[in-house]
Amino acid sequence: MKRSLSVAIIGAGMGGLATAATLRRLGIDVTVYEQAAQFARIGAGIQIGCNAMKVLRALGLEARLRAQSFYPRSWNNRDWRTGDIKFDMIFGESAEQKFGAPYLLAHRGDLHAVLASAVPDACIRLNHKLVGLDETSEGVRLAFANGATVTADAVIGADGVHSVVRDILFGASPVNFTGRIAYRTTYPATQLGGEKIDDCTKWWGEDRHIVIYYVKPDRSEIYLVTSQPESDFRIESWSAKGDVRELRKAFAGFHHQVERVLAACPDVHKWAIVDRNSLERWADRNVTLLGDACHPMTPYMAQGAAMAIEDAAVLSRCLDGVEREGVANAFRRFEATRKARTARIQATSRANTWLSGKTDTDWVYGYDAWSVPLAG
Repeated sequence: MKRSLSVAIIGAGMGGLATAATLRRLGIDVTVYEQAAQFARIGAGIQIGCNAMKVLRALGLEARLRAQSFYPRSWNNRDWRTGDIKFDMIFGESAEQKFGAPYLLAHRGDLHAVLASAVPDACIRLNHKLVGLDETSEGVRLAFANGATVTADAVIGADGVHSVVRDILFGASPVNFTGRIAYRTTYPATQLGGEKIDDCTKWWGEDRHIVIYYVKPDRSEIYLVTSQPESDFRIESWSAKGDVRELRKAFAGFHHQVERVLAACPDVHKWAIVDRNSLERWADRNVTLLGDACHPMTPYMAQGAAMAIEDAAVLSRCLDGVEREGVANAFRRFEATRKARTARIQATSRANTWLSGKTDTDWVYGYDAWSVPLAG
């Protein structure tokens, strides 16, 4: 009986957990190494596009996600001051029928917890910060800051925009600060005093915007995230606090629905929006990158996590039935299959015009990572 392929995944974010779940379906021996000591429910929302939901459905996670997430009528795009509709992207049942899966709005922590439920605890090693990586005749040897060492047949770097795996493979490259910052928070909808808001709206200003939506099926929790210019702010931490008074000032004069949401907002986080150029190549022999580690996205299409989740499904298809000697070729095939799509999403998101007017969305939401043809 042949030995199962052993794969080490660096990073237990959305992409890492989705990859672990898809590979385990094939009987591949997977271990996920995460530098954090524990998972935290960070106050942020996430949009789960129909394209990502098709992957999550195959993992058996759809029912749990529907039970915890908001099912919006649409993603409405409106003028910052008048409220005039620029483009109303209808979701709900019609989009579910058209694209083959629902569009859901969730708390980021809830999506992460659902993905974590698809990977046994025994497959996840917390408090493992990668510090070294070497390809040897026995496999890929990994060294961690806690002194642990392991060897695996293949390694997948799903460790985000500041990927250690990427830096080891291809050298450190500077992150591009965009000169823009974002505020974000979730808070109980009861703080709105009974006032209703739209299901999901992006309010387009002249040099800034704010997106507001519910993240719970009973409309009990709302989320907001902004983008606005601030050239000298360079903190990327998801836990850095912002000043809610500065936020309110930045969106003074916006539609009364926006001002009402900000007036009720108790506190916010603030981080610098960064960007990176896409890599010329994602893999080196039996090590590959995935998700933000190789094609980081600005947040303007709400497709960053979706791209990593799509990556997970396509990569699992490329590794299906592969032994150690075939891993490098499987990783090349994965990159060749995914590169054009992720580059197009990156460029479209970077432009920040998505849904600002009549938009063809079929190419984004209609994509099915389980059936898209694999590169030769």
